[in-house]
Amino acid sequence: MFKLFNALLLACCLIAGAAAPAVPQDYILGVGDVVTVTVYDQPDLKSVVRISGDGMITLPLIGQIHAAGLSVEQLSDEIETRLADGYLIHPQVTIFIEEFRSLKATILGGVRSPGLYELKGQTSLLELISKAGGLVEDAANEAIIQRNRSDSQEKEVLTIDLNELLQHGQAAQNPAIMNGDHIYIPKKKTFYITGEVKSPNVYVYEEGITVIQALTKAGGFTEMAAPNRISIIRTIDGKEQLLKQVPMDEHILPNDVIVVPESYF
Repeated sequence: MFKLFNALLLACCLIAGAAAPAVPQDYILGVGDVVTVTVYDQPDLKSVVRISGDGMITLPLIGQIHAAGLSVEQLSDEIETRLADGYLIHPQVTIFIEEFRSLKATILGGVRSPGLYELKGQTSLLELISKAGGLVEDAANEAIIQRNRSDSQEKEVLTIDLNELLQHGQAAQNPAIMNGDHIYIPKKKTFYITGEVKSPNVYVYEEGITVIQALTKAGGFTEMAAPNRISIIRTIDGKEQLLKQVPMDEHILPNDVIVVPESYF
């Protein structure tokens, strides 16, 4: 299953790369970006410029204009406004980003090579996971993205369902990664079953799972089991607690140890 998951991951990355759209109009330009500015039907005004350290670019006719901190659309609108002020009638400006500045994001947790990565152009979540070597075997099916909000000091938190993305192709679950994003992929939650069951082992936790459902995963009871004396060892605030004679419809929690004792008879 793990190998299939990573194979699907790679396939999705290749598809996403092949079909990646142009840079969105709300991309925020920054120092070091190289842009091509084209004015419709005015080939002499075409310019390829790098945004300088003070955030400026210099263009024919209008001279210096502040570009850093503006979106592609905002810069285009600003250039059109200046050109329309005594130079051209209804100018139409197109901006294409030739080279991106060094954008960075951190990905930690359930990937093979966690760390800080440079983003060359628009990079999706799946593409970043691929850069980080893919998912490890015990990675959960979710990714948590912590992102700085431009309008406040607070951070925006996005929870991504990787299973929905890969199994159902939900594009909304594959956001573009932004400069400064912190991505964390947790490990799968597990629980343990020991004692008189046919397959005592560690199992993947599912939200809302009950004792009877957990026991079904373990193949059910052996002939020596005492179903009326099942207990759960649960860690709360760092201390182990023993829950005795738990009912079959009891909901379990991650890291619970379900103990099925041997019958007295």
